[in-house]
Amino acid sequence: MKATVVVMPKASVLDPQGVAVRNAVHSLGLDAVQSIRVGKFMEIELAETLDAAGEEKLHAICRDLLSNPVIEDYRLELGE
Repeated sequence: MKATVVVMPKASVLDPQGVAVRNAVHSLGLDAVQSIRVGKFMEIELAETLDAAGEEKLHAICRDLLSNPVIEDYRLELGE
């Protein structure tokens, strides 16, 4: 089983890395880009399908270890 985790800065948090990337894109001549948000993407390979307790534990790991809940949101997707 595979899980994917996407961690992004909260909408209310300034993203200086995203601003720097947007400015670089503008300097390369693509002024149509209005904003860029930079986040993290993780793939987690699991040995088995998770039960409800395992899924809750994975959510806790995403919330407490893989993201900073003060300034970031995460999205967890479980797949085959």
